[in-house]
Amino acid sequence: MLQIDSTIISLDILDEKFKCDFNKCKGNCCVYGDSGAPLEKEEVEILSVIFPKIKPFLRPQGIDAIKRQGTSMVDKDGDYVTPLIKGKECAYTFLEEGIYRCGIEKAFLHGKVHFRKPLSCHLFPVRVKKYKDFDGVNYEKWDMCSEARDLGDEGDIMVFEFLREPLIRRFGIEWYKKLKLASKELKQEVNKSNK
Repeated sequence: MLQIDSTIISLDILDEKFKCDFNKCKGNCCVYGDSGAPLEKEEVEILSVIFPKIKPFLRPQGIDAIKRQGTSMVDKDGDYVTPLIKGKECAYTFLEEGIYRCGIEKAFLHGKVHFRKPLSCHLFPVRVKKYKDFDGVNYEKWDMCSEARDLGDEGDIMVFEFLREPLIRRFGIEWYKKLKLASKELKQEVNKSNK
């Protein structure tokens, strides 16, 4: 584990390799899981406000699910999450050439909203858990992401490098610079011990 400011970070983020391969995984992170995508408290309000602007980018099934369940909901653990279509994929997804994609992000890329997507989605496969005195930052190694690990290996791309933009969005550029420095120091230590 590594501590930066008020975060405790799993070393997997620094030494595991990862790069999404949507052509192989088909965006299945938007489909599988115990509940919808985790939402920050402020994101609940954002989604309720921007829903009319993102609605044109959603499938009819997603719109129906949101009308029935709301723009967000509370799961069995008491956490805010996105609603689901029939208990499976996120209601904010749409299908493009057989790949699940985010309708919120599509609205963002078309300049309709200023909110890109829920932070938990942007950070995936990293999850942030809030504790009393710190935030835990962990890499979740899902079987369905095996192709992403292979692609990360091919390009020598670490998890934290692949997630540069969302990590900066969540923790700031100075935090990311410290993480990058920690990665460099960790590699130097590993190289010394291998000599």
